[in-house]
Amino acid sequence: MKRDLQGKKLIVTGAARGIGEKVARLAAARGARVTVIGLEADRLRALTDELGPSTAWREADVRDGAALRSAIDEAADVMGGVDLAVANAGVVAYGTVRQTDEASFERVLDINLNGVFRTLKYATPHLERSRGHVLVVASALSFMPLPAMASYGASKAGAELLALTYRREVAHLGITVGVVHPSWINTDLVQGAEADLPSFQGMRARLPYPGNVTTSPDRAAAAIVDGLVRRRSRVYVPRAVVVANWAKAALNSPLAWPWARRFSARAVPSLEREVAALGRQDQLTPGTDTTAAAQTRSS
Repeated sequence: MKRDLQGKKLIVTGAARGIGEKVARLAAARGARVTVIGLEADRLRALTDELGPSTAWREADVRDGAALRSAIDEAADVMGGVDLAVANAGVVAYGTVRQTDEASFERVLDINLNGVFRTLKYATPHLERSRGHVLVVASALSFMPLPAMASYGASKAGAELLALTYRREVAHLGITVGVVHPSWINTDLVQGAEADLPSFQGMRARLPYPGNVTTSPDRAAAAIVDGLVRRRSRVYVPRAVVVANWAKAALNSPLAWPWARRFSARAVPSLEREVAALGRQDQLTPGTDTTAAAQTRSS
């Protein structure tokens, strides 16, 4: 195992499971001191107990600015600074605009977009001192609209532009900023959607490559950790997602609209029926929320 992060001090939000957990594990194995931040205290504690004394955890909700700021400051105190950060915490809600309730839509944006803002804001003083690097986990859906995922797509498109704006604002401080664009990663997000919404898997299968493939969390974490080591400005998982970024103008052009309209007309009615049939409004388990659409933690 390479030790190319030896002595580097890293914070990861949304690290109780999925991509965030895998990033923490791999970064620690490659020599980093890691503080994981999130909810699900039992999982965070178990993770750091397993990884050993080079890791620590802090419980904080990225929707709570005061708690998040305290967690980041405490992490910096414990580790002796912050060299690297991964803004990873996120959720997804399924449902079309007309059927998703306001609370669900607002919650997704508050975590996926406002949570990134709060992470960047409160990590900045520490990153300035170390002239550090931060990666914001956005999505392939930052530049590709998909029916029944409006809140998630809007939040991830916003997170991308937020990261790109922040990059310009802090360049003179020596901070570098990258954006991660995963496609479908085999985390709770995809597993939960396929379990609850049979049409979701069929819709994904009709997407062009790489929208029709699923990547392992280990592969996603490896790409992110390599992005930290090399201070990359973009990380695509899988790498073919870069084509969607290059082609986003064409994907959303009048030329592509006839295909997009046919695709959506086939997918939306069944998705709406399945989302409505779920009928779940209350929190089910820690880290998993449902509203008029199925929601699950993507980190």
